Amino acid sequence: SDFILIKTELGEAEPKVVDLQMMVDDLAAYDVVFVGEAHGHAANHYLQSKVLAGLYQKHPDMAFSMEQFERSQQHVVDDYLAGKIGEETLVHDGKAWDHYRQSYRPMVEFAKHKGFPVIAAEVPGNMVSCVGERGPDFLNQIKGEPRTWIADKLHVGDGPYKDKFYKFMEQAAGHSVSDPNESAEDKARKKFYRFAAQVARDDTMAESIYKHMQAHPGRKVMHIDGSFHSAGLLGTVERLLMRDPSLKVANVHPVLVDDPDHPAFTKDDLKQGQYLLLIYPVPKRFVQMKNINAFIKRTKDKIDENRCAY
Repeated sequence: SDFILIKTELGEAEPKVVDLQMMVDDLAAYDVVFVGEAHGHAANHYLQSKVLAGLYQKHPDMAFSMEQFERSQQHVVDDYLAGKIGEETLVHDGKAWDHYRQSYRPMVEFAKHKGFPVIAAEVPGNMVSCVGERGPDFLNQIKGEPRTWIADKLHVGDGPYKDKFYKFMEQAAGHSVSDPNESAEDKARKKFYRFAAQVARDDTMAESIYKHMQAHPGRKVMHIDGSFHSAGLLGTVERLLMRDPSLKVANVHPVLVDDPDHPAFTKDDLKQGQYLLLIYPVPKRFVQMKNINAFIKRTKDKIDENRCAY
């Protein structure tokens, strides 16, 4: 099989293997369904498309929410769904991700064919950079239409998500050279600003879903995002529930198994979603250090293109 589905109930029940239809039947009872992803993983995106189609069959009054389009480009997405522009224009003007055609086209085309909305849920990348450079106060520095492209409020308080993100940053820092002249205060501030930038994504996506549901009572939403944003019902899920605690929300969490011949998961994995999606590991990205360094340079160049413009 290309994937295995495990019902976990966030670790509250004995894990068991289920088929796709059983999972969809269960997920149809939720108000919002998150399906996390390992970006670009074919089996992961195939599963997302099957869940979307299955949920539509159960509840046609639905919307499809995406991390992969920014709020500022909602009008472009709407024009595409209405048949006013073609796919090349959607990809270019909508700032679609590089692997849009392989990964997201089937889901967007399904929504277009069935006539239900696609929510461009994410904050623009250059605004994320602004929060990373200036902190949450950036929200008070922007006016007019751009202010509507980022959440009204960022939830940057202490908690499990902040702890998790800080731990992730510390692990990443182990692979980089730190500035010996940087004060502890500056390091702490930079770390907090990076967390605020992450939260800008989570809060904006959560608010995008919340506002759409407020405008369309009874409508259900399926949202896709990088799995970090919804794992353990933290991140975007947590911030959606802060806005409406009454919502019933489920998460399907992908796990790249270590050994495809003996697929397994950990006790910690069980807590990441109501369901786990076990998928093949991806090939090793790099073997030689020179290729890692070249990738780091390309990444920095891309970040420079997305600098804060406000």
